Amino acid sequence: MARVTVEDCIDKVENRFELVLIASHRARMIAAGAPITIDRDKDKNAVVALREIAEATLAPEDLKEDFIHSLQKHVEVDEPEAEVVPAIAPIDKAQSEAFGDVQFDRMTEEDLLRGLEGLVPPAETEDDSD
Repeated sequence: MARVTVEDCIDKVENRFELVLIASHRARMIAAGAPITIDRDKDKNAVVALREIAEATLAPEDLKEDFIHSLQKHVEVDEPEAEVVPAIAPIDKAQSEAFGDVQFDRMTEEDLLRGLEGLVPPAETEDDSD
């Protein structure tokens, strides 16, 4: 094959835009040092990539998947579901006797409001008045 045209590759990759994308991705892979699957014959990387696609030495679907993977910045990893943490077991009689009778102070809303009214606001400083 002396010249590679889009028509040589279009039967492998029907969409011309997709062909350009995967051929350019393959050319970048070759430039990065990936082994080529055909003879180079003094061709540039883009021509080698097109010839590889035309001769079907590489699967276009594999190139497409590799191209998509190279563009992904965040790859979702399937993580196992979080285990449900069991609730704290109720205290049995022996444990409740060991702790004794625990009582909590309760405050009504009115007691809270009276306490807040009795608070004095902090004194203003010269910095606050600006």
